[in-house]
Amino acid sequence: MKFLKNNIQKIFIGVIIIIVLGVVLLRGDSLKELIDTMQGATPIPIILAVLTQLAKYFAQSFAYSFSFKAVGEKMRARETLPLVFGTFFMNTIAPSMNLAGTTLVVDDARRRGIDPGKSTSAALLMQITIDGAFTTVMIGAFILLLCTVGLNPLWILMGSVVVVLVLVMILLLALGKINPKLLHFMLGKVEALINKLSLKVRKKPVKPWAERIVDNFSDASHLVSQNMRWVLAAYGCSLFASVCELSCFALCGIGFEILAPEPLICGYVVATLFAMISITPQGVGVVEAMVVVAFTAYDQNAAAATATALVYRGIVFWMPFIIGAILMTQIKAFKDSSKKSVEGVGKIAEEYHEKGELNLREKVQQAHEEFEKEKEQNEVHLENSDT
Repeated sequence: MKFLKNNIQKIFIGVIIIIVLGVVLLRGDSLKELIDTMQGATPIPIILAVLTQLAKYFAQSFAYSFSFKAVGEKMRARETLPLVFGTFFMNTIAPSMNLAGTTLVVDDARRRGIDPGKSTSAALLMQITIDGAFTTVMIGAFILLLCTVGLNPLWILMGSVVVVLVLVMILLLALGKINPKLLHFMLGKVEALINKLSLKVRKKPVKPWAERIVDNFSDASHLVSQNMRWVLAAYGCSLFASVCELSCFALCGIGFEILAPEPLICGYVVATLFAMISITPQGVGVVEAMVVVAFTAYDQNAAAATATALVYRGIVFWMPFIIGAILMTQIKAFKDSSKKSVEGVGKIAEEYHEKGELNLREKVQQAHEEFEKEKEQNEVHLENSDT
């Protein structure tokens, strides 16, 4: 459980950052002002913020459902809703570039009789639509800010990183369909370069990953290219989910009398960027600090900015994290297991993490073998029943 303790420690570090932020920026009268600001919040916008954030999770459940339809499988939205919270929970306690959540989706789908290869493709598609939808909202927000009050170069730099990541994922998907050999050659060169650097720095090579990524994206691209209408439907739901989250942030600001659109839009983009690219799980502590920085850059009251950041993060981080921990027992990957306790969840998370880079291809292969074995057993059972 060492890795789990380390990640919990990182969450606590994030909480400490929040406390230090409050001590440094809000002393004496400023701290009293923060307390008065929190107490004086307008309740209706805050309630609406919670509701819009919940609408985001329902939209993501439909996006998951459409992603499975895109690979020729069926999972209803009410079945994927626990996955939305479960993947958030797993990606928080086992940070691994979202692969812990992807593996959870594969396990859950296998127990529902869905081929692991297809479920992996659906999970990859879902991640692309989420990142792509946020990128769409972010670019729109940046254009608006550039045309009005200007934009900090740091935000542009971080936004560019996200854009590049999304474009790389789309390129990998396209090459996986058009020319998987070229994709393997390109990633093989990158893998060789990383190995050279790793041998110099760490004195040991990294685990092979190029072939695994090529196989995953090649399988996904062939499946989704046949059902583009469901791909667009999944993207549409993810885009609606991002708009809901933007609305949640704006409503939190309105609740503390921050009414100017520029700091609200910039604050949301900054919060999401630092949640994606941060040293702490889901950006705990870092996001809160950077939102305050973004707000004060637009001459907003520090107490109102801090109150907005704390309430918003309570809604978008702590609420789904707690719900995810509760709903883990509703996911078949855990429901069919006798270990439903927090310790059981921790052990499974540790198992995912101990695989280093999380060799998802091996996990899919293992799940596929188990899937075929269960299928054969069911067929034998049916034949015995007929006789």
